[in-house]
Amino acid sequence: MSVRIGARGVALRAVCLLAGGALALTGCTKNTEDNAPTAEKIQVAKVDAIAAKLPDKVKQSGKLVVGVNIPYQPNEYKDASGQIVGYDVDLMNAVAQVLGVRAEYQESDFEKIIPAIQAGTYDTGMSSMTDTKEREQTVDFVDYYNAGIQWAQQKGKPIDPNNACGKRVAVQRTTIEETEDVPNKSKACEAAGKPKIEAVAFDEQSAATTALVLGQVDAMSADSPVTAYAIKQNQDKIESAGPLFESQPYGWPVPKGAPLAPVLQEAVQHLIDSGEYRQIAENWGVQEGAITKATINGAVG
Repeated sequence: MSVRIGARGVALRAVCLLAGGALALTGCTKNTEDNAPTAEKIQVAKVDAIAAKLPDKVKQSGKLVVGVNIPYQPNEYKDASGQIVGYDVDLMNAVAQVLGVRAEYQESDFEKIIPAIQAGTYDTGMSSMTDTKEREQTVDFVDYYNAGIQWAQQKGKPIDPNNACGKRVAVQRTTIEETEDVPNKSKACEAAGKPKIEAVAFDEQSAATTALVLGQVDAMSADSPVTAYAIKQNQDKIESAGPLFESQPYGWPVPKGAPLAPVLQEAVQHLIDSGEYRQIAENWGVQEGAITKATINGAVG
């Protein structure tokens, strides 16, 4: 999956897109987008019975301080006005409404979010962070979504991810898709005496998607919600290819043993049961990873 498995690392830089197979400057992508869903934001009612269980610190401040690393469309990024938006944002805002508080987002380097939570600077983190056994040694996770690796292809031009030998595949730089998924599939090709897969890496996911839409690559490998959103935005151009690989949960980290974890879990479960969770996921086109039961520390493997 994405570099959310580890540090997303370097700050994402604007990248100039390939055009017509040549390195032509056609304008650069930015860390903002102006094509966020236009559906009316879901307004969620406070649930007093759940809100009453909030830790005193959060109750008294009236806010949930959330560390976030951007951009990572469609989960968390800035729109054209500079506002932090995304699937994760809408879901966290809904949870905050259930709890009768507001979510206050503070930008951070990805690798600094967990240390800041441990230090008490943030109450939780929201950055498409994969819940892993290793991370569970230092923080607890409230799991709210299942993500995996999902390939995409141009409409009507089928690609088998397990037999993409000789094909060009777009990936976002430093992600698991670049470092593990495509290389491992390429090694299998070479072991079978077939041409290797050429990974075409971009600094921005939007650039990787554009390359596929324009036919500059044969396929794209990305986190499943990222691929789902790209397809939603380009339904006449691209479609999913092959199965979902290596599904694992996204989670919100909180301090180890913190009383906030079961409260967040209960709030997410309330949204699942009410159908509002599903509405939010469908608004962003990422419903395939929607869960039916909120859990704590549900890392796979």
